[in-house]
Amino acid sequence: MDAGWPAFAAQVARLALWLAILAAVFLPLERWLALRRHPGAARWRAQDIFYYFANSLLPMLVLAPPLALVAELARAVLPAALPAGIAGLPLWASLLLALVVSDFGAYWAHRLAHRWPLLWRFHAVHHSPEHLYFLVNTRAHPVDLLFVRLCGLLPLYVLGLAGPSAAGSAAPLAVVLVGSLWGFFIHSNIRLRLGALEWLLSTPAFHHWHHSRHDHVDHNYAAMLPLLDRLFGTYYLPSAWPAQYGSDTAVAPTLARQLADPLLDGVPRGTQDKSAP
Repeated sequence: MDAGWPAFAAQVARLALWLAILAAVFLPLERWLALRRHPGAARWRAQDIFYYFANSLLPMLVLAPPLALVAELARAVLPAALPAGIAGLPLWASLLLALVVSDFGAYWAHRLAHRWPLLWRFHAVHHSPEHLYFLVNTRAHPVDLLFVRLCGLLPLYVLGLAGPSAAGSAAPLAVVLVGSLWGFFIHSNIRLRLGALEWLLSTPAFHHWHHSRHDHVDHNYAAMLPLLDRLFGTYYLPSAWPAQYGSDTAVAPTLARQLADPLLDGVPRGTQDKSAP
């Protein structure tokens, strides 16, 4: 047990360094290119920092064993030609395919989290902020984040794009790293449009509409690839920006209640009755 503490402390130190880098990049951008001015509350900032560390440390500790098991089962069940064909792809092609497959899985997990009340009560924590900035990306109940992350990574292990070996860890590592960095960007308080590139990649404008209050919260589920929303009828991107953010679902103001309420209570007050996706 004691032998694990140095590795844990090193991981925390790396996350602290990443947080410093993210702050150095996004805080000036959110000041110079601010979509809205908002002072923020110290309590919310402290909660967001907690969620950043907790949701960065927890997923792979929890998900590594089931994903390794799925990889072994898939190897035994699927035709050998499938993983062999994928293994023959150039590294750039396999990583690009991994990003597309992972975003597809995460899209449907995210959409289900909006439609199924049992999942929505966890996901509502992520939609509670009435102001968006880069750290809202990791402001999520751990159960919600684990579910979406699992659905995004699981197809990689099933298809043989990822596995328990060192070589097999490149795809999930790339997916988590690129997806996380892009997540900070699309949640940021930056007035930025990318023109024709918005057909290919999600932007703050695209994702801000997903966090809008009331009308368009059930649109723009994709983390990186808006084409998924176009294909499945959930795309919405006008030239304007949302007027309001947040959710009608009641979410407790304290961190302890935010973590405990979805586990102990029924669907929070204000949650709409949502049907199948």
